[in-house]
Amino acid sequence: MTTDLSGSAAHFDVLIVGAGLSGIGAARTLQRAFPHRTFAILEARNDIGGTWDLFRYPGVRSDSDMHTLGYRFRPWTDAKSIADGPSILQYVRDTAAETGIQERIRFGHKVIGASWSSDAGRWTVQVEHEGATSTLTCQFLYLCSGYYRYDQGYTPDFAGIEDFGGQIVHPQFWPEDLDYTGKRVVVIGSGATAVTLVPALAGSGAAAVTMLQRSPTYVLTAPMEDPIANWLRTRLGPRRAYAITRWKNVAISTLIYQLSRRRPQMMREFIRKQTMKQLPDGYDVDVHFKPAYGPWDQRLCLVPDADLFRAISDGSATVVTDRIERFTADGIRLESGTELPADIVVTATGLQLLALGGLELSVDGRAVSLPETMAYKGMMLGGIPNLAFTIGYTNASWTLKADLVSEFVCRLLRHLDDHGYDRFTPWPDPSVADQPLLDFQAGYVLRALDRFPKAGSRAPWRLGMNYAQDVLTLRFGRIEDGTMRFGKPARQLTLTP
Repeated sequence: MTTDLSGSAAHFDVLIVGAGLSGIGAARTLQRAFPHRTFAILEARNDIGGTWDLFRYPGVRSDSDMHTLGYRFRPWTDAKSIADGPSILQYVRDTAAETGIQERIRFGHKVIGASWSSDAGRWTVQVEHEGATSTLTCQFLYLCSGYYRYDQGYTPDFAGIEDFGGQIVHPQFWPEDLDYTGKRVVVIGSGATAVTLVPALAGSGAAAVTMLQRSPTYVLTAPMEDPIANWLRTRLGPRRAYAITRWKNVAISTLIYQLSRRRPQMMREFIRKQTMKQLPDGYDVDVHFKPAYGPWDQRLCLVPDADLFRAISDGSATVVTDRIERFTADGIRLESGTELPADIVVTATGLQLLALGGLELSVDGRAVSLPETMAYKGMMLGGIPNLAFTIGYTNASWTLKADLVSEFVCRLLRHLDDHGYDRFTPWPDPSVADQPLLDFQAGYVLRALDRFPKAGSRAPWRLGMNYAQDVLTLRFGRIEDGTMRFGKPARQLTLTP
């Protein structure tokens, strides 16, 4: 092991980028599988938690149940299945603290580039820290930085926005001192952030809260607490109850997704009937909660204990479905001619995606263009040695896939050890046709897809969206599958087909 000028280690077996939900989980899995391997986590921000440390808006919570968003190796034991942001953040921090992972994190270290040398059999990673640039090296680079851009949200170009006399806030950068007591608040958007914010603001002293949406979103209600999970915990203990509940919830979410894709009209009618039950008689469900697209063309929004529908029913929140003509000094003028008065406008209009944290890759001096690469099993890049990344499911909890990726990475590293290899490379197959990496119609995805790697038309280049199938493939499938090639160290590079 070499050291940098500060005396800290400068070469590692594994470098993990990102100390959020994925990065901490990856570190825990790696630590358990290889207690003697050296690794570090590079985190651009100054704290653990990633998304759950970044988002501070009122009501921030999980948009899926914690029995699937939680780690496979660490049971979620809180009674609430749909958890608030601070509770999730504490869960991630506790996981890091209990196993000493926190001591492996280098905070304020932003990875800006990484170059692979086949001669040396290692990555050289460029890192910015406190205004200076330094390098670290590693044999294996593991990117757990997610795909959200942390320094920038998405706000459309609204006409007249500079004329507005009130305050405009993006949820990604929520001011700690924002006082909305007695204020008229308009939340622009209809996605997961908007349906979370609206009931939270409606119950916190705002004079009026309006959700202004251009088009409706499918919204499903789920109980805040899972009675089956809580009952199982008292009978079987936390670990066994967690495993059973996890698979129960995977089965339910998979069934909903498969029915949505195969029987979309049936699911439309089912969701519409459930929505009507939650709202007052005569409420115009078909205007405000009947999307033009099919279920799961975009992500379904989950509301715990029908909180959004209860806020609408008691009059503390309203929904307006219309298009924005322009901002005015006192609010927002709509294309219908209506003007919505507002003191605060919240632009819950989406996120910006950033592929692989924005770092620049090169292999043996040649720059890598991500859109020209193809993703192997949704976690590695064709032609790029000793690198993995985590992208979760769009139709299920992120951590389900993150756990499987970390397990597969450890299987792969074990395979290297067992056979005396020092590198692996998913070998590109020119006969496989390109497809979008994410087959998802959400605006934030469509805006960024051209900057991401491609997926392929067949396995193992297709990004799977079925957890049970991925369990079989990633946890039990063959490592030497005819696509992955391996190399020997000490300049004896022999790639095995």
